[in-house]
Amino acid sequence: MAKARVLLDQFSPYRSRRVIVEYDSRTTAAYLLDARGSIRVPVWLANHEMAPESSAPEGLYRGQAPLMPAAQTKHPQGRAPFDESALRAVWFEEGDGVALLDDDGLLAIIPGWAEADSGLPGYAREAIGRTPYAWALDPVAEQLWPRVVHAEAYWDWRAAPNAWRSVQRTVFNHLTRTVGPAGHYWDVSDGHAPLIRVSERPPSGDRPYTVLSTVGMCGQRMPTLDRYMADTSAYARIELALATTTRAHVAARIFRWIGAFPWRAVTWFGAGHSVKWLDNPEDTAMRGNSAAVLLVADPGPLSGPSGQLPPDTSGLTFHGDPVTWLWIVPITRPEHLFAKEHDSATLLDKLAAEGRSWILG
Repeated sequence: MAKARVLLDQFSPYRSRRVIVEYDSRTTAAYLLDARGSIRVPVWLANHEMAPESSAPEGLYRGQAPLMPAAQTKHPQGRAPFDESALRAVWFEEGDGVALLDDDGLLAIIPGWAEADSGLPGYAREAIGRTPYAWALDPVAEQLWPRVVHAEAYWDWRAAPNAWRSVQRTVFNHLTRTVGPAGHYWDVSDGHAPLIRVSERPPSGDRPYTVLSTVGMCGQRMPTLDRYMADTSAYARIELALATTTRAHVAARIFRWIGAFPWRAVTWFGAGHSVKWLDNPEDTAMRGNSAAVLLVADPGPLSGPSGQLPPDTSGLTFHGDPVTWLWIVPITRPEHLFAKEHDSATLLDKLAAEGRSWILG
């Protein structure tokens, strides 16, 4: 077998996924890799010689694509190699899935929910039926094509000079209306998309604490939601907030790891989720004995200044999706384990009964 030649090699904009297309004279296959370089989803794309009656898929995980059986390929005699110059990848907005296209249109789609270990490979244009190597693209092409169109439009928009500025302005102005005047403004990005800032809203006459909020998380939908629900709109876009009476620039350091976390770890944040605190020296001073954070949509049940409710940040939409602010409440390791053993609502009740404040002080 000839040594495989790489036809396409591209990272997602968030650097958490990578797609490689290889041709070895017998077959062409695509591989979706994670940030560590491990193959998550291998997808057969085409045979280039006579198809066998049967085949074994194990080689896909070693970067050795098997020939698709004759009954499962549109070209059992084999087809001509793909034009390398015509191949291109379109990453979904969430960054967890990718579409491959050539001059004939859709070649393959690897959705964010694809998981080869669970028998869920990607879709390939050349495939017939469902096999461990690929599922037929034709039956779902009409359903999935709008996502590809949306993805291309999204990245075209993001490439425009004022796109990021429009995200900042939208969130910044909403915070001014709902929380109060702005103070300092910090960049907490790590050098790759998504771009994330933190806006300080200093204490005011009727608010004796600082509110820190991310600016920019809502500019891209979070990954993996379509694994769990058909309509992801209500959960896809968030910003994070933290109320504190400590030094704002110290407390803001937590956002350097948690702000980009959904796109780096390829996951999503929702109300009631608890997230293990990543070890880093930057936020040791404000971390204390906390081992995780609890994300709360309404921290009102927890203790706070007498007669004061948390700011109501509802009402913002972005690209048609509502934006939810999740408040960060640091929790200890026993509390984190309690949330896993029971649920976050029970933990919140427990913290409220103990008089825990939602304001970090």
